[in-house]
Amino acid sequence: MKEFTQSLRLSPSEIPNRIYGVENWSGGYFGVSEQGCLTVHPTRNPLMGVELNSLVQMLLQRKVTAPFLLRFPQILDTRIKELHEAFRNSIAEYNYGARHRGVFPMKVNQKKSVVERLMSAGHRYEYGLEVGTKAELAAALTIAMHPNALLICNGVKDRRYLEWAMQSAKVGKNPIIVLEEVSDLKKVAEVAAALDMRPALGVRVRVFSRGAGKWEESGGETSKFGINTMQLLDLLRMAADREMGRQLKMLHFHIGSQITDIRRIKNAIKEAARVYAKVCKMGFPIEYLDVGGGLGVDYDGSRTASDCSINYNMQEFANDIVYTINEICQSENVPPPTIITESGRAIVAHHSLFVTNVIRTLNPGLGGSEIDQSKVDSEVVREMMDLHKEINHKNFREYYHDALQHREELQSLFNLGYLNLQNRAQGEWLFWEICRKAIKFSRSMKERPEEFIDLENILASKYICNFSVFQSTPDSWALDQLFPIVPLTRLTEEPTVQATLCDITCDSDGQIDKFVDLRDVKQSLELHSVNHDPYYLAIFLVGAYQESLGMNHNLLGSPNEAHFLVDDAGRPHIDKVVRGASLSQVLEAVGYQSKDLLESLRQIAQRAEAQSRIATADREAFCESYEAALESYTYLED
Repeated sequence: MKEFTQSLRLSPSEIPNRIYGVENWSGGYFGVSEQGCLTVHPTRNPLMGVELNSLVQMLLQRKVTAPFLLRFPQILDTRIKELHEAFRNSIAEYNYGARHRGVFPMKVNQKKSVVERLMSAGHRYEYGLEVGTKAELAAALTIAMHPNALLICNGVKDRRYLEWAMQSAKVGKNPIIVLEEVSDLKKVAEVAAALDMRPALGVRVRVFSRGAGKWEESGGETSKFGINTMQLLDLLRMAADREMGRQLKMLHFHIGSQITDIRRIKNAIKEAARVYAKVCKMGFPIEYLDVGGGLGVDYDGSRTASDCSINYNMQEFANDIVYTINEICQSENVPPPTIITESGRAIVAHHSLFVTNVIRTLNPGLGGSEIDQSKVDSEVVREMMDLHKEINHKNFREYYHDALQHREELQSLFNLGYLNLQNRAQGEWLFWEICRKAIKFSRSMKERPEEFIDLENILASKYICNFSVFQSTPDSWALDQLFPIVPLTRLTEEPTVQATLCDITCDSDGQIDKFVDLRDVKQSLELHSVNHDPYYLAIFLVGAYQESLGMNHNLLGSPNEAHFLVDDAGRPHIDKVVRGASLSQVLEAVGYQSKDLLESLRQIAQRAEAQSRIATADREAFCESYEAALESYTYLED
């Protein structure tokens, strides 16, 4: 196993933060106990921590096996409170003459339990929902919301979508239908006339300014969302001609998702507020200014404008929005609008984490044993033995380069048939041993050459984990998104292994080889050697988008899920357990019906029995095992 030593020894209390950065990205929701175990603090009370490993043991006692998605609904409560209190503070500080209304964009996490908890926690704040498709609208219509909560209807709409949105007003909802293009106005007018209704309308407008980070292309003047100012004037004129001008209640802007730099937010809000003011002066009674989403999550804890961080906090976000809109409204002498935010990622990312167990480890370049020099009959192997014996702090760089040349020579001779398999294996063993020594010696250099850093990453161990990247962390595969990853236990024990994580799919992309670091992106993660005890890893901040985007690659379905609550005495309680997808469920999703599978297998087994290839008892046992397994977990259960 590839081992390493820290250039500076850390005390046990320093390890969780110096190596894994727990304090930096956890937001106060997670910590480390004196025993070196990860803890969760759903209410942010540092005295009310529960060890995550104890929650895993509770599930195992119920015969619920890893991997798990652990959900903490109380974190949703605190995120909702923090968002609304931040805007209340800003409104009071800047003497803003209107209010703030939040809505949750369902695309971020459509799980019913999540949406219902958010609506419950946000009831006191009249928290609402944003939908972008018919399916999301169909779900939202059945969710209990505050009578004053808004239902923002975005996205491309057909007639049925529009009918449902308009009729939702008759069953107690407060819909605002957002026009995404000029032609939408005619379609809305036709449906409204047929229903004899006058729905509240919004208009999505493109701003020149856009966000920063991985998703900056989702905003700006070339984004797919909304209309430009020329089209806005056409739409306003059409609305006036159709006597629909009084129905225009909202201007909607999409700056971008996960905006990393607060300056980009300021610039975009300034532009949006100016558009709002000019439309108001044209005589349209705009009540709401929807600034969209964009409030980011600090995934790496660096508090910078890097792709996986943000250089502001929630209160700064609220302050800049309220201050900027207030300043422009005063300068333009127009009434301030009610501010609508569609923050989703920042609301739900922290509330769930994924736990997987390490199945086994693969260690590149390991294998074989010490070589008996008397049995070596190859000159190139003997030369490599000398390099291996004589390499030291002074010559390691030169000898490493010599080893590279010898390895190429070894490969050429083998391909030409001049070396036997034993010679090649001996040379390979020596080469990797020389590499390990060179890496060790390179750590003492003041300016370590990049080639040895790269070599160390090449030799990182591979920890095979019981999960699918494509199901549980699809953004790490598709977008190189970083998620904090930390062992559940042994956090006061200095790790000795550099490793990357591989899932159990057959896809070479099913791995995580980029990790959170305060100053950079690590190519491997510091972990502990795996012994006979279970070794669990937690992947944090997966509550946003990952469940919606997860796919059944290799027919590995959704994992087991558990909801935990912590009472006032600090005791954990399982609120709900949702069993992960079974074999029959994922197979039926791709067209294999269970009854057809069973019947086909029975026929195949019976033909095999008739041909004397399987005994009757074996056939029956095989079919019974197959039938029982169809209801089992798709992940490894041993």
